[in-house]
Amino acid sequence: MATGSVNIAFRAQLVVPEQRQLYDYWLSRSEQGALPTRDQINPAHIPRLLPFISLIDVEHALEASRVRLAGTRLRDVFDREITGLKIDDLDLGPKRDYWMTAYRHTAVDGKPTQGIVRGPRVNKEHLVQYWVRLPLAGRDGSGIRMILGLDYFLSGLEDEQRQASAG
Repeated sequence: MATGSVNIAFRAQLVVPEQRQLYDYWLSRSEQGALPTRDQINPAHIPRLLPFISLIDVEHALEASRVRLAGTRLRDVFDREITGLKIDDLDLGPKRDYWMTAYRHTAVDGKPTQGIVRGPRVNKEHLVQYWVRLPLAGRDGSGIRMILGLDYFLSGLEDEQRQASAG
């Protein structure tokens, strides 16, 4: 796993405190520079983030990867429970290629990814999505077996207020 200046540079790109909190927690769970495993992630350590958290089981065919857990805020945005669905079953609309590239970068390359998306879904154009995807190794420490995700949503107005107070 990358260390030092790479981690500092990635962290500097994280816009909302929730992204930084999850990234810092993920980094703290790695041992001797190895990727953390699912067993090293304890939801009790990040209770405030749970509504925004997802866990995705990584399959060889990325589209077949399945959402193992999705926080309640994701259910609100997708207008249905997405726990148990395959990535291919999610309504990603015209942003499908964007999301598959992000998942591939995390699941195949083993790299953290992050971004900001306006209008994450059709009929949700009023939302701004701040997201981060973090790889988790298998129990034996080999390969990427799971992705830890955070999806934090603000209304366009809240986002404008956040930017005004930050700048």
